[in-house]
Amino acid sequence: MAVTQIDHVGENDRMAECIDNCFEAAQACEWCADECAGEGEEMAKCLRLCRDVADLTTMHARFMARNSSYSSDLAETCAEACEECADECEQHDEEHCQVCADVLRECADSCRDMASA
Repeated sequence: MAVTQIDHVGENDRMAECIDNCFEAAQACEWCADECAGEGEEMAKCLRLCRDVADLTTMHARFMARNSSYSSDLAETCAEACEECADECEQHDEEHCQVCADVLRECADSCRDMASA
């Protein structure tokens, strides 16, 4: 019985970490999108992707918190969106884009971990 409790605690720790990563990603994306808004048309794709990811990651965090049966499907979508946005952010030299890309890579990894759970 103790093994089951340990496994359950490990699952809760992974979920808590993913929730934290999702909220951190949303915050980084909102910052990046806000900065991109003042930088011209060449940043339009980055801005749009960041806003999409901010919405997706906060929704995924809420779904995990309430143990939604849709959480694992959303986790995969969230991971894919984080990776696409990180790829876009990495193409720009601005600090906010580089920071955002790093945060998004970590979020994508933890979302993929949750998708496979």
